[in-house]
Amino acid sequence: MSWEIINKATIFIAEEMGATLKRSALSPNIRERMDHSCAVVDENGRIVAQAEHIPVHLGSFKIGVRNVLNYLEREGMELGPGDAVVFNDPYISGTHLNDVGVIMATGIGYVINKAHHVDVGGPVPGSINPNATTLFEEGVVIPPVKFMRRGEIVKDVLRIVEENFKVPEYSLGDLQAQVAANRLGISRISELVTKYGRERVVEGWERSLRYTSNIVGKEIGKWPRGEFLGVDYLEWGQDFLPVKVYLRIGDGIEVNFSGTSPQIQGPLNAVLGVTFSSVAFSIRSMLQDLPTNEGFYSLLEVRAEEGSLVNPRKPAAVGGGNVETSERIVDAMFKALSQALPGRVPAGSSGTMMNVMMGGFDGKPWSYYETVGGGSGARPNGDGVSGVHSRMSNTLNTPIEVAERQFPILFTGYRIREGSGGRGKFRGGDGVIRSFILVQGGTLSVLADRFLMGPWGLRGGENGKPGRVIVGGKEMPSKFTVKVSPGEEVIVETPGGGGYGALEENLR
Repeated sequence: MSWEIINKATIFIAEEMGATLKRSALSPNIRERMDHSCAVVDENGRIVAQAEHIPVHLGSFKIGVRNVLNYLEREGMELGPGDAVVFNDPYISGTHLNDVGVIMATGIGYVINKAHHVDVGGPVPGSINPNATTLFEEGVVIPPVKFMRRGEIVKDVLRIVEENFKVPEYSLGDLQAQVAANRLGISRISELVTKYGRERVVEGWERSLRYTSNIVGKEIGKWPRGEFLGVDYLEWGQDFLPVKVYLRIGDGIEVNFSGTSPQIQGPLNAVLGVTFSSVAFSIRSMLQDLPTNEGFYSLLEVRAEEGSLVNPRKPAAVGGGNVETSERIVDAMFKALSQALPGRVPAGSSGTMMNVMMGGFDGKPWSYYETVGGGSGARPNGDGVSGVHSRMSNTLNTPIEVAERQFPILFTGYRIREGSGGRGKFRGGDGVIRSFILVQGGTLSVLADRFLMGPWGLRGGENGKPGRVIVGGKEMPSKFTVKVSPGEEVIVETPGGGGYGALEENLR
């Protein structure tokens, strides 16, 4: 049927946009790690197709696109041919400052992408400040503004990036790669309209949303009705911040965060787009392979009190909410889902993206960012996987050769952290040990979690080992910024995943 062809073609357009963005980007974070996501949107701001990119980006598009379109309407800004709007305000875009978004009109809707820029200003390299108490201590806030007008770059916006981002050549190159990806999307949608006609394309999108809604509704209809509680905790100093979910399964899914910690004066607050993304990922993980679009999202309702850790008031800092709180929301969701759907949910994965940011001066300012993979949780039918980025991250490894070629970094070790996965009938995957020195010294920031309490085991499985970071022989907390001397070794050890099922020796 033509609507199915149109649906598949639109999904492929989003995938091809992502491939173009990866190939065109300058920064290793996007070119090597693929820290970006792309989507196609209809005239009503509904997501009609997404590429299978970064989970924490994808669900945020639902909220971010409508926020951006509402902002443009309120400000009287029209998106004409050749216009590109850029933005990174987390309270509009739905993630954090590093995720710079670009949206362009297609004539029958919009194409949009997000890419994690390695540095968007602020006091620390990498712009994810472990000590930030407000948004203004994390980087430059860009509301939706035109980066391109009728195909020409707006030089005033260009200068803001040049004067505030620590590595503007990367960001400007990445921005133009984002525009190129959107232009490809516009071209492909134009080809689709030429082939099938505007009405059939719009109808094809509409039918694909209804189809997705129907099959998701039927699948959820097989789940047990009721309310299920899941609770997990984030580390904040020596304290633990609760993330609590009440998962209610009915004709759709309702998730209530009542009882979750109030927002804090720190970077772990997660804007509503991140919270929705984390919920959507958790539910999506329990479903069969299906398109991820508004048809799926329309069956999810998220209730989070304003002023809470998972729906803060501006200008609360939110850099770590995107990368760490998102992981803990998934943990709480999986704990609730393990009660509703026993035998289908894995144990806790590493539970941290282990964000490592560093920078200094090497003739000119340099800034580097990466996340380090860990162990995934053991599954009901097998061991976890070692040394992977999982759940809300889904990025790739930064090859050592690339990092050493482009930055004054020398890696001294990179191996599996053997024995860090939790024991059980099935063992959790092991974490990673990644160590390096800054040849000329510089500033190092780490924003991570699971240093005090390892990832949880399930059905009698043991917890995975917590993570840790050692700088110059000194063990550090999970969130810090420190000056590193030339040649001083930094050792990063990521958590192992939780085990699944009790060991036979414990059953005797």
